[in-house]
Amino acid sequence: MSDQTLLHIDGQPVRVKAGSSVAAALRIAGGMGAARTSVTGQPRAPFCGMGVCQECRVQIDGRRRLACQTVCAEGMCVETTA
Repeated sequence: MSDQTLLHIDGQPVRVKAGSSVAAALRIAGGMGAARTSVTGQPRAPFCGMGVCQECRVQIDGRRRLACQTVCAEGMCVETTA
């Protein structure tokens, strides 16, 4: 088993440590780790880290998921703008 996982965030390849959450991958990918934007266009990042606040909602392989509660998988496609 590899100690790295390759996934794509908004079409860009990102390599993270195996077992990392998608929220961590968003942070590693750059910036503040924004998962989505608010209705006024402001970046929204994971807040609670346990799935209560819903600020980390993203599309993962076509399904709406919480980034803080999802472990990265090889080849996973994450969309923050969907």
